[in-house]
Amino acid sequence: MLLIADGGSTKCDWILLDSNGEQKLKTRTKGLNPAVFKTDLLENRIMENEDLAKVKDKITHVGFYGAGCGTKLPSENLKQILSNYFPNAEVNVREDMVAASYAVTNEPGIVCILGTGSNSCFFDGKQTRMVVDSLGYILMDEASGNYFGKRLIRDYYYQRMPIKLAQEFEERFNLDADEIKRNLYKEDNPNTYLAHFAEFIFTSDEVNGYFYKLISEGMKKFIENRVLCFKESQNVPIHFVGSIAHFSKEIIEDAMKPYSLELGNVIRRPIDGLIEHYRKNVL
Repeated sequence: MLLIADGGSTKCDWILLDSNGEQKLKTRTKGLNPAVFKTDLLENRIMENEDLAKVKDKITHVGFYGAGCGTKLPSENLKQILSNYFPNAEVNVREDMVAASYAVTNEPGIVCILGTGSNSCFFDGKQTRMVVDSLGYILMDEASGNYFGKRLIRDYYYQRMPIKLAQEFEERFNLDADEIKRNLYKEDNPNTYLAHFAEFIFTSDEVNGYFYKLISEGMKKFIENRVLCFKESQNVPIHFVGSIAHFSKEIIEDAMKPYSLELGNVIRRPIDGLIEHYRKNVL
């Protein structure tokens, strides 16, 4: 039986397929980013899932696609963890850009992830190619959840947020300075912590120019740093995957116009497209 996983820093979706491509199980764990989380935390997050525990000895292949799996040491660490947990399985670990590419197109294009973090690649229809290595939430991740969370907190403290929105922001989140610093500098998962503030943009009842400007500025930085770096950007569609992209589609389209870029497919979760890829090309 084949187990497919699409993992980010916030959550990880798992799908179990039999030899005929029939879905036998769908479950979710917390995020499994090996570049951010320690080994014991990764292990615990997998082991605490009862659905996986029931089938772990029946799995013959694991295809894991995740954030933080684009560099050697984190991906090898996660592969070892998965191999130990699924003792009868052949385990393959690849970066999330591969899953995103399989999910949105089978033609050449630029594929972008806008979720808790952000990233981009060129996909030629079979293989992905990176131009810029991702250095994560502190140095990069433009237009991601943690990027916008960071912006919201800063704007609130610098009193740049409209008063009505600031009051709503206070009611929704614990904005005590000591609480914020504790979560950022002493607790695990600071990138995920920052990203949870970004929900405010998409769930607030207030629709105004502040949010539009916030997202537009982030998208401008993302396009200039992570899209235009590909020489093919003027000739192929630009596809987007992730929750931030899903909820910002119209603003993304507006942000792309000055650069004469073509918006391609925008999907929230790549797991469904990944399943179809396995059914057509693997099983």
